[in-house]
Amino acid sequence: MAVITISRQFGAGGLTLGKKIAERLGYAFYDNEILQQISEKANVSESWVKSIEREAGGKIHQTISNLVPRRVIDRILSDEHGYIDETIYLDLLQQIIHAFAAKGNSVILGRGGQYILRDQKDAFHVLLIAEKRYRIQFIEAKYNLRPPQARQVVNAEDKRRKNLYRKFHKTNFDSPSLYHMTLNMSILTLDQALRTICIAVADT
Repeated sequence: MAVITISRQFGAGGLTLGKKIAERLGYAFYDNEILQQISEKANVSESWVKSIEREAGGKIHQTISNLVPRRVIDRILSDEHGYIDETIYLDLLQQIIHAFAAKGNSVILGRGGQYILRDQKDAFHVLLIAEKRYRIQFIEAKYNLRPPQARQVVNAEDKRRKNLYRKFHKTNFDSPSLYHMTLNMSILTLDQALRTICIAVADT
């Protein structure tokens, strides 16, 4: 009954590898399901939740949150139209990730799982890194993009990732000390990484 969290630099193959791990171990895989659950619980659109995960939306909604009294926000939350800001987003994110982890046999991709589940004894935390050149090439091949487009996507996602962890007040998200295992996907194949993680989880 393990829970595997995968944190990754964008383009290091986290989504692809996460799905492979879940399939190999017979685990549930959670990625967009987290966003969908937040959207449902806050009764807002998924696009609004996505905006919170990016810097611009976060700043806008944090400003609104600072100006609107909490009792008003609570009333809006109970209304059919719903509401979300950074504080609500983080509260729901932690609730949902803990709920998924409680089911066991889960692979949770991104969104601060290594922080949220840091005290969970059966959690196994993995970090995937790769040289930027490799990550750009991976995105080129995966999404059939031209090199300038792939570079733009990687840069934008790196910024989004940094902004997300800023909401946790964390800057050390790529520190190996946070993880049981750090894998350099510039020098490993997906199959090698898959075998390595599955063996390590089986031995814990």
